[in-house]
Amino acid sequence: MTKKENSKQYDLEDRTFQFARKVRDFVGKLNKTIANIEDGKQLVKASGSVGANYIEANEALSKKDFLMRIKICRKEAKESRYWLRLIDTDSKSELEKDREALENEARELTHIFGSIVTKRQ
Repeated sequence: MTKKENSKQYDLEDRTFQFARKVRDFVGKLNKTIANIEDGKQLVKASGSVGANYIEANEALSKKDFLMRIKICRKEAKESRYWLRLIDTDSKSELEKDREALENEARELTHIFGSIVTKRQ
């Protein structure tokens, strides 16, 4: 792996980590309704799984293992977007802006992982 490829690898590790951190901050600001609590739990799990599976992909034992982990990253990013769409921000503009930014990041991560799968198959 070249130095440039290695740098990109760690940038994506950091990006997925930051996504999970921002999701946790966002969930902590939400109104504690039953729906938000349950949807928030699912969102926290899915957002953390994106980065955890990316780390696993980087330690893959084979190309097949790598592709499976990257596909899981893509699936978890899509799932994160789903839960973000369900969250009730109670029409608070700051929370809605945060939700939209996180939804956009989940969408971008989905595209990135989809591109990796396409290039590596």
